[in-house]
Amino acid sequence: MKEMDQRIVRVLASLTPVGAFLLAILIGAVMLVIFGANPLMAFRALVSGAFGNMNALADTLVKATPLLFVGLGICIAFRGGVLNIGGEGQLVVGALSAALICLNFPNWPGWALIMAALLGGLFAGAIYGGIAGFLKAYFNVNEILSTIMLNYIAVFGMNYLLRGPLIDPMQIKLGSFIPETARFPRATDLPRLVPTRLHLGVGIAILFAVLVYILLWRTTIGFRIRMVGKNIRAALGAGINVKGYMVLGLLLAGSLAGLGGAVEVLGVNHRMFTDGSAFGFTGSAGFNGIVAALFGQLHPVGTIPASIMLGALLTGANQMQRVVQVPSALVGALNGLIVVFVVGSEILRLRQVRRVDRTLRVASTPLSEEEKR
Repeated sequence: MKEMDQRIVRVLASLTPVGAFLLAILIGAVMLVIFGANPLMAFRALVSGAFGNMNALADTLVKATPLLFVGLGICIAFRGGVLNIGGEGQLVVGALSAALICLNFPNWPGWALIMAALLGGLFAGAIYGGIAGFLKAYFNVNEILSTIMLNYIAVFGMNYLLRGPLIDPMQIKLGSFIPETARFPRATDLPRLVPTRLHLGVGIAILFAVLVYILLWRTTIGFRIRMVGKNIRAALGAGINVKGYMVLGLLLAGSLAGLGGAVEVLGVNHRMFTDGSAFGFTGSAGFNGIVAALFGQLHPVGTIPASIMLGALLTGANQMQRVVQVPSALVGALNGLIVVFVVGSEILRLRQVRRVDRTLRVASTPLSEEEKR
């Protein structure tokens, strides 16, 4: 009976993020009323903008793709006991690497250039994430600080390159000097589902979600990564190279984010550009990917619908803004509420799970003779 009660508690704990999302939506409805907008009309417009037709659905899936890549990396890193806040920078270096390859080898066959660009983004992101992992493992540098600082380095490097060595020669000729690269060769465009914007990168992201699941739960390497994240002392006692697996966790996280950046430039933008910040290119996917992973309870398969849900919010928000005429800041505030509540709910969920585990251990411990008397 106790075990059944504990299973019920675990199921309720797993539904905590859903409750947090609904609570955020409720508060958002109150905010809409304060601004004089009809909440039902607003949310109907949001859903219609995200799923109302084939083009809307395609835009939602395209918007969810970089979130899924970053979220998958977060699943690996967090399961391994390290925190990756560097998704923004890893997306940028992955996209820059893909751009360099596409611009410097325009005469390669399309399939070869696409493969090289995707692998270039993956390896660049891996190196960038691995730097933070190496600093954490061997110099005890806090990975939150190092990954955030690496985000800034990536952004400043991008701004320099796109205003200098990589700027589109046509921008110089016209005197406009818009910080962007030349358009990539048409052969590098990822295949699309015409006439929508849905591209092959969506399928690649889902494929990697399955691969990450297999890695974490069906391989020895994944077991060791999770063991390091659960209990470092036990991992050391079992002879696991804890430092090596810390580096590996952030290296894999960076590789997936870098691949996401490469997919973004090949599938959507077909060039690299900047407005001076990472957000101009990434759309905050590096941070929203963390929310997607937490909403999916750090499970790669669960991160798929979580990413689609956040992609729907980002896509449908524009339609909601047009229909009910609310300020764009309100849409941003609604997204922020969801982030805060989902992250807070994950902390609450983990506490509930630990409490259940503690109760189970106490219940299964045999009583001593004195306690029996």
